[in-house]
Amino acid sequence: MPVSSSNSSLKDVERVTKNTPPPRSAPMAGAFVDRLFGWCARGAALLTLLLLVGILISLVIGAWPSISKYGIGFLTSSVWDPVQNEYGGLVMIYGTLATSAIALIIAVPVSFGIALFLTELSPAWLKRPLGTAIELLAAVPSIVYGMWGLMVFGPILATYVQQPLQKLLNGVPFLGALVSGPPVGIGILSAGIILAIMIIPFIASVMRDVFEVTPALLKESAYGLGSTTWEVVWKVVLPYTKAGVLGGVMLGLGRALGETMAVTFVIGNMNQLNSLSVFEAANSITSALANEFAEAGEGLHQASLIYLGLVLFFITFVVLSLSKLLLNRLKKAEGARS
Repeated sequence: MPVSSSNSSLKDVERVTKNTPPPRSAPMAGAFVDRLFGWCARGAALLTLLLLVGILISLVIGAWPSISKYGIGFLTSSVWDPVQNEYGGLVMIYGTLATSAIALIIAVPVSFGIALFLTELSPAWLKRPLGTAIELLAAVPSIVYGMWGLMVFGPILATYVQQPLQKLLNGVPFLGALVSGPPVGIGILSAGIILAIMIIPFIASVMRDVFEVTPALLKESAYGLGSTTWEVVWKVVLPYTKAGVLGGVMLGLGRALGETMAVTFVIGNMNQLNSLSVFEAANSITSALANEFAEAGEGLHQASLIYLGLVLFFITFVVLSLSKLLLNRLKKAEGARS
C-alpha cells in the first residue's frame, strides 16, 4: 500500500474518532444525581419551615412575661407608659392597620392604571423606559422616602391639603373630625401616602407581568367583537390573571405592614387615640420597635415590644391566609361556572 494512502486512512480514522460522541454516563449515576437533587430541594423547604417555627417560638419566649401579665387584653389597651411600666398595643396596631389600608387604597388603583397603560395603551418606544423608571422606585432606600416625606412632602401636605380641608369642612360632623389637628403634615395620612409611593412599584410590576401573560388571541377576539380597551381588560385580562393580581396586592400589603424607617419619620411617633383625624400624629408597631427596642431594659418593657412583634407576625399570617382562602374560592367559583 502506498504511503499516501496509508496516511489518508489514518486521518479518516482520527476524524471518525474525534467525531464520536462521548460515552453516556451510567444510569445509576443519573439516578443518584436526581435523588440528590430531590433531597436538596426537600432540605431547603424544611429549612425554611424550621426557620419560621424557630422565629415564632423565639418571639413567644421573649414575649412571655407580657403575655402572662396582659394576655389578650394587651391588644385592646391603649396605655403605653414605660415610666409606670404599663403597656398596651392598641395604638400601634391601629396605626399599622390604618397606614397600610390608606396605602392600599391609593396604590392599587394607581398600580392598575400603570400596568394597564404599559400593556395596552403605551407606545412601543415608551414601554421599556417607563417600566424601568417605575421599577427603579423600588430601589430607593426607605430612609430616603422617610426624609423626603418629613422635609418636603409633609409641609406641602399641611399647607395645600390639610389647611384648605379644615377651612372647608369646619363644623361638618365626622368629616371635620377626620381633618382636625395641628397642620404639621405628619401623621397617619402622611405615612399612608409615603407607603403607597413605596409599594406602587411592586404591585405595578407584578400586574404588568401578569397582564402580559394573557394570550393575545383572547384579547384580539374581544377587540374583534367590538369591545373597548376597558371591556377587554375588565372582562378578559382580569379574569384570566386574577390570581397574579391578588398576589401582587398581597405583596404590596406585606411591604406596607413591615416598613419601618419611612413610617418612623412621618407618622409622628405619638401614642394616642384621642382623635380619629388622619392628620394626627400616631404610632405603628414597626416605628415603636425602631424607637424603643434599643433602649428598652430587660423585663416587661422589652417583653411588650417583642409581643408587638409577635402581633405583627400574626397579622401578616392572617392576611396571607385570607388571601389564600380568597384565591381558593375564586378557583372553585370558576370551576362551577364552567
